[in-house]
Amino acid sequence: MVFLLMLAFFIITGLEVPGLVRKKMWRELTAFSVLLVFGMALSIPQALGMTIPNPNAYIEIIFKPLVQWLQK
Repeated sequence: MVFLLMLAFFIITGLEVPGLVRKKMWRELTAFSVLLVFGMALSIPQALGMTIPNPNAYIEIIFKPLVQWLQK
C-alpha cells in the first residue's frame, strides 16, 4: 500500500514539477512542495495503520480563546 502511495506521489511530482520549473514559477513550486510533503506526512502513517491525531483538536485549541474573547 505504501509502495502504491509513493508511486502516486512520484507520478504527481513528475507531472507537475517540470512544468513549474520550466516556467520558473518558484512560488508555486514551493507551495506545491509544501502541500505534497504535508500530504505525504499525513497519508503514509495512515497507510501503515497508525492513528493520526485529529487536526480539529489543534484548531480548537488555537481558536477557542479567540472565540471566547469575541463572545464577551
